[in-house]
Amino acid sequence: MKTVMRLFKYKNMNIRKLILLIVGVVSLAACHKDLGNYDIDMPIEPKLANLDSVYTASVGDSLIIKPKIEGVDAANVELQWKISVMEGNDVLYTGPALRIIFGLQAKRYAARLTVFNKANGMKYFHKFYIDGGTEFASGTTVLSVENGITQFSFVKPDGSVQARLYKAMQGKDLPPNPTNLFLLKNTFTNALLGYWIITKNGGIRLEPNTMQEDPKYPNTLKDNFFTQPDNLEVGSLISHPQGVMMGVVNGKFYGGTTSTWDQAATYGMFGLPADGDYELAPSFVMSFTQSATYFIGFDRNRKQFVRINLYGAPVYFGTQYSVTTTNVFDPLNVGLDLVHLEQLNNADCFAYCKGTDGKIYELKFNVQFNGPFTFTPQHKRLFVRQELINENTKWSGAKNGVIYIANGSKVYRYNPVNEELRELATSFSGKSITMLKLTDDEETLMVGTEETVSFLNIATGMNGILIKKIEGIPGAPVDIAIRK
Repeated sequence: MKTVMRLFKYKNMNIRKLILLIVGVVSLAACHKDLGNYDIDMPIEPKLANLDSVYTASVGDSLIIKPKIEGVDAANVELQWKISVMEGNDVLYTGPALRIIFGLQAKRYAARLTVFNKANGMKYFHKFYIDGGTEFASGTTVLSVENGITQFSFVKPDGSVQARLYKAMQGKDLPPNPTNLFLLKNTFTNALLGYWIITKNGGIRLEPNTMQEDPKYPNTLKDNFFTQPDNLEVGSLISHPQGVMMGVVNGKFYGGTTSTWDQAATYGMFGLPADGDYELAPSFVMSFTQSATYFIGFDRNRKQFVRINLYGAPVYFGTQYSVTTTNVFDPLNVGLDLVHLEQLNNADCFAYCKGTDGKIYELKFNVQFNGPFTFTPQHKRLFVRQELINENTKWSGAKNGVIYIANGSKVYRYNPVNEELRELATSFSGKSITMLKLTDDEETLMVGTEETVSFLNIATGMNGILIKKIEGIPGAPVDIAIRK
């Protein structure tokens, strides 16, 4: 039986070899008979010249890219351009050269040139990038008053001034009585959200790269309210680290909404004010930490300090805090009118108040409004230089515990610890000081006088020596914002 099986396997192997041999012979015969020409006639690829890998474009200026095509009949070539922005909003253009007014934001965009040979239907793709820039990408903006008219100007990094920029671009005047200039930025996403020019009864928003009013967003302060009030009286506003404004309007406390994407049109808009029975004085302070944000205000009717906490939106708690002592002064019944409130380094607070005797008192206190909610009065005393404080006094408190005070044509460094007032070294030749503001690093003090902003060195060991000036500002400076 085993012998029969071996014979069967042997025959099968021979049959398989025979079949493979026959297939091979047929294949060779077929190849021998096929005398066709297999040379492939590939189409000529267009040669591209004068196309860089990166282009720089300025917002509002012409962007022209004109490559050179060689090796094919130009009449048969179509150039198709695409700048990738976002789905549905890509910039598409067809023509021998890309010629557009660059109106995108100041950032990098991926782009593609498609060379389409219409004679044979072939397409060739070339990638490159466009870096969107703007003449306003760095520099200084200044808000000022010239003969009663609000002016907004831009100072280039080289110091040259584009005076009255808003009027030149918009063809109209800003609202009167300016108070603040904000360049809002969400420090958590690094998104630049625009300029706000704030006035006593209104405000205007500008796109930071074009300095134009952007129709995608509310462009006036009144439009920035979900429910627009009949009248607006701005007490004071400040910028919050999330890139929105918060503060006193019509005696109530408002906070810009942060509950949506910071590029949404509704981001930063004002909802209803913090609910409560109160009327705030214009001056207030904000304490911001990673764990809590709270505000200290002053009810001008009841003459008492009040607590406002930020829980998504501002919440008015009034006098829901404990007082450690009333021997120094009673925060629930101050009995004075608030002139100015200043907080230093998220700790020491100084309130300057006017009594019925016409004198200015300095109140120092600490608060803990993120739990336990306590108010600690520390001292109450007559301010050492009564004549320095009036409605024209300018203030700027530093984290190192000193307060810079300007009145008339002089600036003083005030140390509340020993009540020392030292006049800064720079003279302003009798010109009235209309603006006082610290730079972010608090080593430079910016002082505004008619047509001029002076930068003073106040770093350790320095006493306000002049560093540089910006001259040519129209009128008297009110506020300043620096974009790096």
